[in-house]
Amino acid sequence: MVSIIGLLFLVFVCLPIVLAMFAFWIWMLISAIQNKGLTEGEKVAWVLVMLFTHWLGALIYFVIGHPKRKTPLGT
Repeated sequence: MVSIIGLLFLVFVCLPIVLAMFAFWIWMLISAIQNKGLTEGEKVAWVLVMLFTHWLGALIYFVIGHPKRKTPLGT
């Protein structure tokens, strides 16, 4: 049986972390797709990396590929 402390830990600690990681992953996927500083081949490669490595790939893209952006999103 799950203790109340364990359940509270899951709800108030683990769930927000998982949701934040998922949101970051989605944000980086959208960023890679819309990044005008990347060629089409680079976009496909980054999306595949993120699809297969999930949040770790998104973190790698954030550090390596994301700064390559030349124009802001939506323009």
